[in-house]
Amino acid sequence: MAKISVRVQPGASKNEIVGFAEGIFRVRITAPPVEGKANGALIAFLAKTLGVRRSALTILRGTTGREKLVSIEGLSDEELYQRLLSPSARGVIPPMLGRILRRMDSPLRSPGI
Repeated sequence: MAKISVRVQPGASKNEIVGFAEGIFRVRITAPPVEGKANGALIAFLAKTLGVRRSALTILRGTTGREKLVSIEGLSDEELYQRLLSPSARGVIPPMLGRILRRMDSPLRSPGI
């Protein structure tokens, strides 16, 4: 099971991954932070980006805050990394972020995971 840390910016103009720093992905989501709509939109966006079922993703920590820890069942950290860099993820991951991730030894590890 892979895990990633994300910092969500709800109410954005489009769904996209905009950055990666200190082991945390910055993700913009169009849904408002009301009644779990942003959490649902985050799960749907990550599932589509990674090519997994929505039921494979779980928010382990941070359901009411902007910083979240998300688990992805059925993927290893290496598979997660490869899918984030795959052609199907283009358009949601900026090219500069892809280059940064390729250069890192262990891009998905953060002290909190």
